[in-house]
Amino acid sequence: MKKNIQVSESMELGIMLALSGGFMDAYSYLERGKVFANAQTGNMLLLGVHLSEGDFSLAIRYLFPILAFGIGIALADCIRMKGISRLHWRQISVLIEAFVLLGVSFLPQSLNLVANSLTSLACGIQVESFRKIHGNGVATTMCIGNLRSGTENLCTYVHTKNRQHLHNGLFYYGIIFFFVLGAVIGNHLILLFAEKAILGSSIILIAAFFLMFIDHEKESVHKH
Repeated sequence: MKKNIQVSESMELGIMLALSGGFMDAYSYLERGKVFANAQTGNMLLLGVHLSEGDFSLAIRYLFPILAFGIGIALADCIRMKGISRLHWRQISVLIEAFVLLGVSFLPQSLNLVANSLTSLACGIQVESFRKIHGNGVATTMCIGNLRSGTENLCTYVHTKNRQHLHNGLFYYGIIFFFVLGAVIGNHLILLFAEKAILGSSIILIAAFFLMFIDHEKESVHKH
């Protein structure tokens, strides 16, 4: 089990997941009607605003992705508890994500509600499946917690001069950087491929799936 835990905590994997996280949010917001895939706080805010205005059709646009995000979290937990494969459960999670996003790429604009709900489902799976990178608690689908942890570690370094806190702080800011980079890449691909742009995120996740095999082999060699 130790080997499997290490497989899903490598820095390279964290970079890929952060790229995918930024990509998904940019895609859902820019291409699918200004709904967030990851930032459910934003969706909840807009849900409340539209409810207060009595605009229930717009409120539903934000309600369903929120519910789908929660279902994604529950699904990831079910996969973890089931444990019925030779694959690590996190590999199964990331593979499901990739295929869900593949399906989203074929949905027209008239089905944006479904597209955003499925994208949020994928984000829920990711946020629950990958909680640690390099032993640090981290989110690869949102930035507020990483910003807090990164700033806290840098402040602690200034006071203690403990270089581990400096490394941790830079690590968190690095994850934020790759999240933003994922949004940049997503925006450019949306301009070129419109609804099909989300295939970029799917490809990143499939690459992450195979990277976990490579990390597993490296860890096995190291232990022997």
